[in-house]
Parts: sequence; C-alpha cells; structure tokens
Amino acid sequence: MNQTNALFLNGSISKALLKLAIPIILINILQSAYQLTDAFWVGRLGAAQVAAVSVSMPVTFLVIAIGSGLAMAGAILSAQYMGAGQQDKVNHVAAQTVLMVTVTAIVLGILGYLLSPYFLHLLGVEDAVYNDALKFMHVSFVGVVFVFIYAMFQALMRGIGQTKVPLIIVTVTVLLNFLLDPLFIFGYGSFEGLGVMGAALATLVTQSLAAIAGIVIFLRGRHGIKLKLSSFAPDYSYIKQAFFLGAPGSVELSARAFGLIIMSFLVASFGTQTIASYGVGSNILQMVMIPAMGLSMAVSTLVGQNMGAGNPQRAEQITKLAVLWGLCGLSLIGVLAYLFAPYLVAFFIPDDQAVINKGAQFIRIMCLTWGGIGVQLCVVAAFRASGNMLNAMLLALFSQCVVQFPAAYILSKHTPLGDQGIWYSFAITNVLVAVVSYLWFVRGRWQQTKLTKDDKDIAKVSQEAFIEEGSH
Repeated sequence: MNQTNALFLNGSISKALLKLAIPIILINILQSAYQLTDAFWVGRLGAAQVAAVSVSMPVTFLVIAIGSGLAMAGAILSAQYMGAGQQDKVNHVAAQTVLMVTVTAIVLGILGYLLSPYFLHLLGVEDAVYNDALKFMHVSFVGVVFVFIYAMFQALMRGIGQTKVPLIIVTVTVLLNFLLDPLFIFGYGSFEGLGVMGAALATLVTQSLAAIAGIVIFLRGRHGIKLKLSSFAPDYSYIKQAFFLGAPGSVELSARAFGLIIMSFLVASFGTQTIASYGVGSNILQMVMIPAMGLSMAVSTLVGQNMGAGNPQRAEQITKLAVLWGLCGLSLIGVLAYLFAPYLVAFFIPDDQAVINKGAQFIRIMCLTWGGIGVQLCVVAAFRASGNMLNAMLLALFSQCVVQFPAAYILSKHTPLGDQGIWYSFAITNVLVAVVSYLWFVRGRWQQTKLTKDDKDIAKVSQEAFIEEGSH
C-alpha cells in the first residue's frame, strides 16, 4: 500500500478530504472557466445571444447525462477495486468504460444533432434567439464524444485518487479556450467572427485535445491505470453489470437535466429578459457549486475506496465531516453573494440594467440556502460511491419532480410573484432536499452494499436495492 492509499484508508480524514478536494476544486474552477469565458464574451453580443446559450445548455446537458451513468459506474468500481487492492480489475474496468462511453457518446451526439431543431421548437424560443441557439447546439453535439471521453478519463482517475494529471490537462485547455473564444466569436483581421457558434467551436477544439491526451495517458499507463488494445474487446458480462449499476445514475442525471429543460419552458414564458437573468443566475450558481462539487467528488473517492476495503464506518465518518464543511462553506459564500449580487450579474451583462436588477433579485432570493446544496451533494456522493445509485436517483426525482418544478410553476403562474416564483423554488428545493437526503443517510442502510465481493453480484445488488427501497 503506497502513502496515498494509506492516507485514504487509515489516515486523517480531514487531510484525505483536503488532499483530494483541493485539486478537484481547482480542476472544477478551471473547467467552469469554459462557461465563464463563453458567458463573458457572448454577453458582449447582447441579451438575445445570452438567451441562445442559456436555452441550449440544458438540452446538451440532458444528452450528456443519459450516457454519464456508464462513466459513473466505472469510477465507482475502479475506486472500490483500488480500495480492495485489485489492480487488474481497475485496468479492466477502465478499458470497458472507455469502450462503452465512446460508443454511447457517438450515438447520442448524432441523435442530438438531428433532433436539435425539434428541441428548440418544443421550448418555444423566440425568433431572435432560434438561429444562434441552433448553431450552438449543433456544434455542441458534434463535440459530445470528446466531452464524454474526457469526463470518463477524469472520473476514472479520480476513482483511484489521481488528480494531478487531469489538473495539468485542464489548465492547458482552458488557457487555449481563453485565447480561441474572442477570436472565434468576434474574428480577427480578415477572419470574420462566428458569434455564438464561435464559443461552442472553441470549446469543441479544446475538449477534443483534452480527450486525446486522456486516452494517450491511459495507453502509456504511468499514472495508476494502464490500458492495452486487447482490453477493449467487449466483455458483455461486465457491460451488463455496468448497465445495472450505471442505469440509475443516468436516470438521476437525466432527471436533473430534464428538470432544467422544464424550467427553461417556464422561464421562456416570461420573455428574453427573464431568460437572460436566469442564464446569468445559473452561471453564478454553477460557480458557487464548484467547491461543493469538489468536496463531494473527494467524498466519492474516499467512500468508494473505504467501502472496497471493507470499512463502512470510516466511509460514514468521511461523509458526516464533508456534510458539515459543505453546509458551513456554502452558507458563507451565500452571505457574500447576497451582499455583492448586482456586481456579480453586471460582470456578465454590463449594459442592461433591467437584467442586472432581475438577476440580482434571483441571486438574493436563493443564495442564503446554498448550504443545503453542500449537504445534498455530499450525501448523494456517498450513496453513489457505495453502489446505492438508486438512492441518488430517487433523491433527484424527488428534487426535480416533487419539489422544484411544482413549486416554480405554482408560485410563478398562480401567485402575484410572477417570475420571482421561479427564484423562490430554488430556495425551497435547497432546504427541503438537504433535510430529506441527510435523514435518509443517517438511517445507515447504504453501508450494507459492497460491489467488490463478487462481480456477478452487481446486478443482484442493484435489483435487491430496488426491491428494498420500493418496500419502504
């Protein structure tokens, strides 16, 4: 056992969380720079262009979410096999995950590209927004395969506790995107800019380079996972197991993405100004979630490895400490956001006072409940990492279908609040889902799952969990 593994399985929990969370947070900050750079430059084009990107993002996220369960299954199994000391299984899981994710991404990318016009018609976007939104979506779907492959590379590396190499790759690609974005959006010299489509194209170029780098690193095998070309022969037994484990993860992420699309329908009914305010507010929310996501990803790796090593009590201690950190940290960030809300919105859309006012209102209504996001993300990470993907899926369905959209619809359409009702639905969801998820966590049933005891049990474990949860 090397020094890092010893820390993860036996050392200080605080040190282990920080050792993983800090590089992951840096990676997430840099990755968010993709969206921030796009939002910054697209914001200079006008509110209609910001609305085009805001409408497009949930649709592409839905397509990505559908295939993400497979990468999630690979990351969970690689973490548990690493904790159990089975390096050969780690390599096998990685190769099969690469194969499945690539095939899935190609199929979903083609479907998304072909169906883009229908998505936009369904959303009922205004004529001023439609053309730019369609161009943005088309380029985004062409790049889906690269987004999938690099996300899978990061997930697998995270599962074994390796965060430095992804950090280097992300740093280089973000710097490149920072240079390409204004060039592709506005043009230079005789090269005419491509507007909104240029933002998507810059991301496509940089994500493809990141994906290629990830595959080369796996093939060279110097950072904890080594792939051989022979390992890519389909192992239908593993693919079946990964499907049973990953399907609830895909449903969970798809439910969250579908919730965003339904919210986009609702937001779109209030016009371009509300769409632009919602888009800016969502960008700021994504920034705020960066430290919570980093912490939850650290929880996922540590819980996965400790469950694989047969130590569920330590996995519980890790999650409880992370929940406390997430609650306090995001609450503090929420207070700061409340104080500086107008300035945060003006960073994205500096010349539209109406959008600045509405966007600041959105932030101030939801920001003081951000601590709840920290709680639920850490609990969901523990559920996933222990193999209880069904719990995470049911929480997502509860959050989107039972709480957020019904609250947003009722408050915005059937009370005098108008579009403010949508803002209040975020605050209600953050608090309620945090309470429900933590109460479910402390019941402790999730600790009884162990995926590495026998590969053939993966499907059985998932089916038993479904039956058990259905009986409560």
